Amino acid sequence: MTLILAVDDSRTMRDMIHMTLKSAGFETQLAEDGQHGLEVLDGIEPDAIITDINMPRLDGFGFIDAIRKRDGSRSIPILVLTTESAEELKFKARNAGATGWIVKPFDPAKLVRAVQMVTG
Repeated sequence: MTLILAVDDSRTMRDMIHMTLKSAGFETQLAEDGQHGLEVLDGIEPDAIITDINMPRLDGFGFIDAIRKRDGSRSIPILVLTTESAEELKFKARNAGATGWIVKPFDPAKLVRAVQMVTG
């Protein structure tokens, strides 16, 4: 089964991502911020990661950067899921190593398609 790590400081958003992906046949592991995401990542090998940008302790940019510096994690696709839509933030995320960008509130079908594209 395809495993997705979803990192978001909003419990509601984590629940929505989990329900959306579970209904599409994906397994999810959840984390509440970038720091927690790195801790969870120590014990799993996800097929893709979905992360928010604005989070306490370690934001999405720092999280992506930390993942890309790890030997075993450089090739994991990372989708940014955020309320932000500014081009300079998308550029910054791409430079950090993000694979794609989805703006909240998300369309469940589009999220599933994006995950299928990067894990396919």
